[in-house]
Amino acid sequence: MPLTFDDLVTRARSLAEPGGRAVLGVAGSPGAGKTTLAEHLVRALNGSGDPWVAHVPMDGFHLADVELDRLGLRDRKGAPETFDAAGYAALLRRLREETDGDTVYAPGFERVLEQPIAGAIPVPPTARLVVTEGNYLLLDTGAWRRVRPALDEVWFCAPDEDERVRRLVARHEEFGKTHEEAVAWVRRSDQRNAELVAATRDRADLVVPVSALPRVDV
Repeated sequence: MPLTFDDLVTRARSLAEPGGRAVLGVAGSPGAGKTTLAEHLVRALNGSGDPWVAHVPMDGFHLADVELDRLGLRDRKGAPETFDAAGYAALLRRLREETDGDTVYAPGFERVLEQPIAGAIPVPPTARLVVTEGNYLLLDTGAWRRVRPALDEVWFCAPDEDERVRRLVARHEEFGKTHEEAVAWVRRSDQRNAELVAATRDRADLVVPVSALPRVDV
């Protein structure tokens, strides 16, 4: 039987254990549908009751543009070296360990501004499962290698490649680029990152096929 979204919900629910907190990672190339899958999972698991699942994207650990300019990395924005990987790994460890104390605040990412926003995502002590998603969860270089040990499972989104590129171009257009600028950015930057991420697929606990991914209306 093909894997379904309901199967994913059941598997995610099984990760949470009373008295502790599990962290599920969703990885994949840019435009693979990671955020959509994470949001649908959190919504399905929380249902209409008290929320017990939190969503903490990796995108909050983008370096700010002012720092990218200082480092000469502005044209590589989205590449592994343009994130605070060590800070992300430290937050994941904190989320696993601090389950009975105060609310843990994680940074978010404002796509209109294309900038990280500190303290934007609260994770209350009642959260028994945290779903985090991003490109480089399975990368085994530099500070990124600290991320995987902090995750109970990592799933890899594997959509149709033509559809993935179409989504990326549409996303860039939505946030201000012309069609030509969007296509050029995808070819120059996003595709290079996508190839790097695709090489990590074999390290995932589960590869999520197109059939199990929620529909993305972009």
